[in-house]
Amino acid sequence: MAAACPLPATQDLPTLHAKLQGLLRFLRDALPISNAHTVDFYTESVWEKLVDLSPETVPAALKRSEAEAEAEARFPEARPLVEAEARAAENLKPVEFMNMKKSHEVQAMSQLICSITDYYGVKQVIDLGSGKGYLSSFLSLKYGLKVYGIDSSNTNTHGAKERNRKLKKHWKHYHTQSRVDVNGVALKMTKERKVQNEIKYNANVEETYNNSSANQEKMSPSDYLPDFSGSVISDIRKQMENLHAQPHGEDNLCFENPFSLIDFLPINAIETNSSSQILNREISEANKERRKLASKSNESNIYSPLTSFITADSELHDIIKDLEECLMVGLHTCGDLASNTLRIFASNSEIKGVCSVGCCYHLLSEEFENEHKECIQEKWGFPMCHYLKEERWCCGRNARMSACLALERVALGQGLPTESLFYRAVLQDIIKDCYGITKCEQHVGKIYSKCSSFLDYVRKSLKKLGLDESKLPEKIIMDYYEKYKPRMNELEAFNMLKVFLAPCIETLILLDRLCYLKEQEDIAWSALVKLFDPVKSPRCYAVIALKKQQ
Repeated sequence: MAAACPLPATQDLPTLHAKLQGLLRFLRDALPISNAHTVDFYTESVWEKLVDLSPETVPAALKRSEAEAEAEARFPEARPLVEAEARAAENLKPVEFMNMKKSHEVQAMSQLICSITDYYGVKQVIDLGSGKGYLSSFLSLKYGLKVYGIDSSNTNTHGAKERNRKLKKHWKHYHTQSRVDVNGVALKMTKERKVQNEIKYNANVEETYNNSSANQEKMSPSDYLPDFSGSVISDIRKQMENLHAQPHGEDNLCFENPFSLIDFLPINAIETNSSSQILNREISEANKERRKLASKSNESNIYSPLTSFITADSELHDIIKDLEECLMVGLHTCGDLASNTLRIFASNSEIKGVCSVGCCYHLLSEEFENEHKECIQEKWGFPMCHYLKEERWCCGRNARMSACLALERVALGQGLPTESLFYRAVLQDIIKDCYGITKCEQHVGKIYSKCSSFLDYVRKSLKKLGLDESKLPEKIIMDYYEKYKPRMNELEAFNMLKVFLAPCIETLILLDRLCYLKEQEDIAWSALVKLFDPVKSPRCYAVIALKKQQ
């Protein structure tokens, strides 16, 4: 173990239970809003039933809160992230390997994983739901870790193997290129690229930070929900203000190697293009020989993509024959896989630590969602902890879906597709009135972007749903549009409320997982860590736990 200082103190289970209690008190009033489906907004008179206020009141209150946030001082806690990324951007273009969002996630998470493996002195990492293998490949190549990437898709596994093969080839080339000056070519190009990237990046960082840093942090539903007297919204605001908890414990692990973002991949890390081919021709034969020698140190780095469907009862020894003391990780594991990752960690003595970032909350199985239905399932995605099980708490699929909404992005002006949601809600009323269908099993899908007008949208949607669109003349369709157009602001205001409630649902799910870990006897430390920039990666919290040392 290489820890240089004790792990930071975290909140104990009774404290977390108190936070859960306050959060549940608030959500009992707010959950109907999160569970309402925008498709049924007009057919079910959702606004009148749940809010029944002037729709202008909500966006006006949000704008006031936004203005207040802009008037506040810049948040210093955001600065280390910006500065660290500026350092990481000195000689890289990660979009050559993966998109900016994924590169941001892999950089941050891999550095933390490396710190944890150093802490325990382990070299093996199991990446559940490894997908295309970006994180696994980087952990293997950059840090020399032995990584098993497990995914349920054979297609992903095959693609990850091929991608890793190409990456290793270019990785070796990059490391030699960055160290050797061959007739001044490599050194000159590296320096020029470094200066150009630094100038461009610093300019972008300064502009982005000045425009948005005041809005990125410290946004909670209580800051934005207006003080409406005599309504459910007033009660929600009061409950949220009473909670005043900030349930996410954003503790950073204190390891010997301090947490910071890292240098990433070079230009042309994967795709070869004309500039890289020119550079290759200019590298001498002597340099190629030296590159071969330099690459030998990385030959022991192993990334093994495997195909297996993981459940809470999966036996790792059957999947990984040389299983040893290791760390288990997951980057945006979908639905129940995030919950099962924690269960597997808790039940296997070989796994010394876990770092899991979940996503796709709508795919979680809920124990108390359909209690009237017979089900033989024993281990559910939610809830996990004893406290919420005793409460028999259920969020509901629509609420879990709304938990995936990105508050920070909306707060920065990346709004919701209001018009497409409006089209769909009006279409539902047409289907109900003209075809007598109240619940449609089929989905319209992404038709809006292919349509030139509301009339075109309705025609194409009815055709996709298998309904006779010829029975509806243009005038009837447009009459529905004119009827609801003045009420479009109700839908917009309602969706904004759902956005500002989204962190509450996500907080509940994350606290449930953290409490589950706190209930395990052999776990020495566990916390929720804000690992990513929420604007770049909205699912930004990692559940981290470390077992007691033997």
